[in-house]
Formats: sequence, C-alpha cells, structure tokens
Amino acid sequence: MKLYEYQAKEVFKEAGINIPKSVLITNASELDDAIHFVGLPLVVKSQVLSGGRGKAGLISFVKTAEDAKHHVNRLFNHELKIKHLLIEEAVQIDKEIYVSITVDPYQAKGLLIASSEGGIDIEELAVTQPEKIIKEPIDLRYGLMPFQAIQVSYELGLNPLQTKEMSKLLLKLYDVFKTYDCELVEINPLFLTKEGLFVAGDGKLMIDDNSLFRQSRYEKTLDDYKTQAEYDAIQEGIPFIQFDGDIGLMCAGAGLTTTVYDLINYEGGKVANYLEFGGPNYKKAVKAMEICLKVPSKVILIVTFGTIARADVMAEGIVEAINRLKPDRPIVTCIRGTNEIEAVRILKNAGLEPMFDTEEAVRKAVALSKGV
Repeated sequence: MKLYEYQAKEVFKEAGINIPKSVLITNASELDDAIHFVGLPLVVKSQVLSGGRGKAGLISFVKTAEDAKHHVNRLFNHELKIKHLLIEEAVQIDKEIYVSITVDPYQAKGLLIASSEGGIDIEELAVTQPEKIIKEPIDLRYGLMPFQAIQVSYELGLNPLQTKEMSKLLLKLYDVFKTYDCELVEINPLFLTKEGLFVAGDGKLMIDDNSLFRQSRYEKTLDDYKTQAEYDAIQEGIPFIQFDGDIGLMCAGAGLTTTVYDLINYEGGKVANYLEFGGPNYKKAVKAMEICLKVPSKVILIVTFGTIARADVMAEGIVEAINRLKPDRPIVTCIRGTNEIEAVRILKNAGLEPMFDTEEAVRKAVALSKGV
C-alpha cells in the first residue's frame, strides 16, 4: 500500500526527521490561511500516488499569492480529480541527496541506497553513473547498525558535522522502515539547506500488503482509486489491473496470464482487465466476476490451470457467479487441471461450453469482442 506524500511526511516528522512547513488543503478556499502559515515563495504539490509529478505539471513553484491561486484552481480542476494539495514552504537548498531503504529479496536482507545526486530518477542514474550509487546491505536480524549509517554518510562526501547528522537521520529512517513493515521508504530529494539542516523534500512510503492486518493507521478509501473495481479488488485482496480494452480476463498465475495476454494481442484483441483467479483466490469466483462486470468489456475470458487450485471448485464458483450476477456479456471458459472431468460436467450442465485449448479460447473471446 502506497501512502501519499503528506502521509509519509507525517510519519517522518513523528520519527524526528525534519520536513518543510506545510498545510494540506482540500479546496481553494483554504489557500489564504495556508499562505499565511507557510509564507511565500511556496510549492503547490498534488497529492497523487503516481510518480513523475514534476514532469506532469502536478507540482508548481510560485512566488506570489496570485500565482498560487492560479495553480491551486488549475490542479483542483485537473482531469486526475486531485482531492488534496500540499502547500509547502520553499526551502533554501544547498544540496540534494537521495536516500532510501528497501528489501533485497534475493539476499533476504534490507538494502540502504544513497546517492549524492538527489532529485533525479535513481533507475536512470543506476544505468548512466552506477558509481554514484551507494548500496549497504542490512541484516534484518540486527537492523541498520550505527557504524553502517556513519560509513554511508561519509561516502556521500559530507563534512564531519553533516556526516554525524546524516547518520542519525538514516537510523531514524530505518526505524520507520521497520515500524511500518515497509517495502520501500524513500526521501528524494533530501535537502541539505543553507542553514545546514537535512529536510525531507519529498517522501515515499510503501507498506507491505501482507502486514496490513497490523498496520491499521492508514486505510485506503474509494477516493484513492480510479475505479470502483480497483477499490473492490484491493478490499478483497485480489490482484487486479484495469486497462482500456474489451476482454475481461480472469486468469490463474502470472506466467499463464502473460501468455494469454500475448495471445490476445496477437489475435488483434485488447485486454480490459486482469484479475488473479488462482492461488488463494480460486474460491472467490462470485466476487471476482462481480469485479470484472464493473469494468467496461464485451466478453469475459476465464483461463486457468490448477493443481492445488481445483478445476471443479472453480467451475462450481463460476456457475454460481453466473446464476447470481446474471452477466450481460458472454463468458468463455478454459478451465484445466485437478478434477477437470468433474469441472467439464459442471460447466456443461450449466449450459457453458468448456474449452480445452487456450489459443482456441482466446480466438473465440477476441471474435466475440469484435461482434462476430
């Protein structure tokens, strides 16, 4: 679960990390009070969960109240339907630094990443100037050790006083990483001000979804998602991605999904959505189809191959879903695997045509999507 910038900065502040003076507003009428508190110049920052806000025109540096009002009105009327703007003081910057802590799944360790080149795309820097990226593995049994924080701070080329303060900040950042079960906690840029303070210019915090049962402070609402289907899927714990095609896809497993997606593309079709119908979700046919029916599409294609996820259980669920939801579009099924014979019987008794060749099922779904 991704947090908004203002939420991440709330966490940073509580951890003792400096953040700019700021006010969160939800409508243009709150701007005057925000300007009075923050002062000019200031930065108007859209609170959205996508990256590249600066390049997309979602962040504006303004020097006057008139400019601030212009950009606040512009952003509140943006097609992205922005709900919150962060009105933030413009910090006097001497240097920008990148710092983050994430998980290295290959080594089963944490990973502290830092660079003296802050405020840029770290992935691009890793390709063009990898020598400027500092990586320090963290043994999660012990956490980030003080000597590691000092070493990384020293490698950033800071003076002795700055090194000491930076090492303290890194230890605080690790506390955030651990306390909030983070997949990623990032400050980019981390400002070094002309007064010698380290200030979080931006903040990114991603909580591991598997820990949400104990991370109840932040909960997602419908306003955080583009569609009702996306919101329902996250509430149910079902992986889901919405596209702009016309074939709704319920598929089991990432590998099979990728193959089916490619086959649809090769046949000239377009996917409307992907929904994970395998793994722990194979008994959730009714909810899965309900979510798919909220996505504009012309046909729903169900392709599975289950070993632990039984084909007959999936077939029973699909028949139940059809009986309860009365879908307004055709359903194409290709359900293979454990207890497949029973699955075929269940589908046939319900008036569905079981298919056994994935490519044939894809061709049928694409034809139906084109009105054939």
